[in-house]
Amino acid sequence: MNQSPSADRPVLVLYTGGTLGMVPSAEGLAPGGNIEPRLRQALASLPPSRQARLPRFSVLSTSAPIDSSAASPRDWQRLGATIAGHLSDHAGVVVLHGTDTLSWTASSLAYQLQGLDRPVVVTGAMQPLEAEGSDALDNLELALRYAAMPALQEVAVAFAGRLLRGVRTRKTHSEASDAFASLNYPVLGERIDDDAILFPGRGLEARQRGAPRFELADYSVLADGGVVRVALWPGIQAWQLAAWLDDPRVRGALLEVWGGGNVPPDPDLIGVLAKASGEGKLIAAISQCPVGGIAPGHYAAGQGLLQAGVLSGDTMTTEAAMAKLVHLLAQPLDEQERRRRFLTPLVGER
Repeated sequence: MNQSPSADRPVLVLYTGGTLGMVPSAEGLAPGGNIEPRLRQALASLPPSRQARLPRFSVLSTSAPIDSSAASPRDWQRLGATIAGHLSDHAGVVVLHGTDTLSWTASSLAYQLQGLDRPVVVTGAMQPLEAEGSDALDNLELALRYAAMPALQEVAVAFAGRLLRGVRTRKTHSEASDAFASLNYPVLGERIDDDAILFPGRGLEARQRGAPRFELADYSVLADGGVVRVALWPGIQAWQLAAWLDDPRVRGALLEVWGGGNVPPDPDLIGVLAKASGEGKLIAAISQCPVGGIAPGHYAAGQGLLQAGVLSGDTMTTEAAMAKLVHLLAQPLDEQERRRRFLTPLVGER
């Protein structure tokens, strides 16, 4: 990372699997290989004026491309290490990824690659590259364009003509080509006619100066369920919550609570949360509402979260909050430092 990005370096396209590269099989669509010639053939079908705007690129495939529904924190860690190892030789990186967990991976990469001085752009497709009417080529073209822009210095998602901050992104539709939304933060850029535009003042390039560090922690200790996600439902009982939080293998948990930070006024339920926090487990809460954040204690029904030592996730997405818990718990930090960092915006996630 000592060298600054330069136009004479190619963009790295890193293929991890997903619908974009899938091919038909006897069991249905499955991850396909031979990706580089397929990508180049598709890009060669663009009008010459659009081909001329593309950067030079090289292609690297992971050893075993997967459907992203099978991704785990171990995969996030391997991907982060791969990007870090190749970044200095490239102007930027495009990650081709399945859409199911694309926003989870983008969030994790943002924490691992803090202080980026060039783009890492994650994209995928709702249809395979060779399918009729596929969105894959448009997304690939857009990602390549943004990955060559030195002004973009963070992990972002390029999809359906827009550029979104990775830690603010969520898949909100299971079928539409415009499947992703940027929650609680404006988009970073947009395709307008044939131009890929970055909107000024929305990126991290100014905020991250002075903190160029990568945190490539070992996630393996948490990959087998060390962090859990619990969404409250009407009638939830303390024993049900305890079944998750009392397990010694659990080191952190994300609660998805109601509205602006409300939980049932059940002393036993609050007691389970307080016990887990007292044992040093990192417990955080976000709202089940996709838009807006939480302010525990604003309503009486939220006082229990404060009393139990549960941390506010503010406006964070589920993906960003879970990935942050994994990232912090994987590092050799004391409890107070973990809590402080969770409440601190690290990469524009809150």
